[in-house]
Amino acid sequence: MILYHGTNAEFGEIDLCKSKPNKDFGQGFYLSREYTQAMVMAKTKVEQLETGTPTVLTFEADEEQMNSLRVLRFDDYTEEWAKFILLNRNNAGPEPAHDYDIVIGPIANDRVGVQLWKFENGTIDLQTLVHNLRNMKGITFQYFFGTERAIKILKRL
Repeated sequence: MILYHGTNAEFGEIDLCKSKPNKDFGQGFYLSREYTQAMVMAKTKVEQLETGTPTVLTFEADEEQMNSLRVLRFDDYTEEWAKFILLNRNNAGPEPAHDYDIVIGPIANDRVGVQLWKFENGTIDLQTLVHNLRNMKGITFQYFFGTERAIKILKRL
């Protein structure tokens, strides 16, 4: 499987310590199956950091090796997905909130973030959150590689 990573600069080795905590699936290395999504992320990174050049790195992940690891998959916006996102985003401790090597599921972009914020502030309940998310147009999936075991199966192309 071919996966893409959007960034603001070329790099050699993947260093999980450089990943930011409190992301959708936790601190890890995020990729997409869609080149255009990775490029959007690269451009966003350049805007946020005000430095670098939008860069998309290409990786190959052996699906057989992936399946030998602890993988969690979310095929759609669900209550379980929403709870998992909030668990990771609100994790105050230094340890990961879960023990999965790889997590695959919908990305929580800005539009999704607004819905999560409404839920966290009690404006909508969990069922309404999931309903609203399912009725949004366009769903983009992300691939989280959160352990050294997972990173080892990525081959840079």
